[in-house]
Amino acid sequence: LQNDSWGKQYSHALFKAMSHMLCIGYGQQAPEGMTDVWLTMLSMIVGATCYAMFIGHATALIQSLDSSRRQYQEKYKQVEQYMSFHKLPGDTRQRIHEYYEHRYQGKMFDEENILGELSEPLKEEIINFNCRNLVANMPLFANADPNFVTAMLTKLRFEVFQPGDFIIREGTVGKKMYFIQHGVVSVLTKGNKETKLSDGSYFGEICLLTRGRRTASVRADTYCRLYSLAVDNFNEVLEEYPMMRRAFETVAMDRLDRIGEE
Repeated sequence: LQNDSWGKQYSHALFKAMSHMLCIGYGQQAPEGMTDVWLTMLSMIVGATCYAMFIGHATALIQSLDSSRRQYQEKYKQVEQYMSFHKLPGDTRQRIHEYYEHRYQGKMFDEENILGELSEPLKEEIINFNCRNLVANMPLFANADPNFVTAMLTKLRFEVFQPGDFIIREGTVGKKMYFIQHGVVSVLTKGNKETKLSDGSYFGEICLLTRGRRTASVRADTYCRLYSLAVDNFNEVLEEYPMMRRAFETVAMDRLDRIGEE
């Protein structure tokens, strides 16, 4: 190479260096003498270390690009192992799989922890944005005091139900009411009559107001994305807004009258 062009000289030098650094050989010529042997081994050791570091950083970078999906996959692997360990039947496994797909949609976040670290104004802004469709579709919220809407939304908990699931069973003690973000449910009364409720409706408030037992059953007809409100939070919010309690009571009395007629 002594009389070749600089391009050929550097190309051969780069080839020999990469052969050492990638630990795939020692180039075109074997090392001659102990000095060459030790320099070649040192070069290969340094190259192997750099190669391992490169692979590790590249792997970490790829995983960090979609950490929420990776967290979901790791979680679902645990669920699969749990189902396998308990030997759950195939149809139950399929329903659990479909639930996870609809509930998390391939991504998982520690939302409670994320919101808990934010200031109250930021938290309220995010919750109002996330629930904007619910507020837009629900006449109760559309005409209400914005402070009431914010206070109510901060207490809600997101839930998903599958077709055929009984969200509420008649005769049980009511601990929650529900707001429908998306989906269709059937309210089943003693007379076996069904009343359909869809986006923008709410149900389950009767027993929270009367402190009694459920007066009807509610079954999900489609995949339902709901927000639930616990009884303690329900009473806490309505104590601050007595006018809204009257609005809930009006709807509850109307539904009780219809159930009584049936």
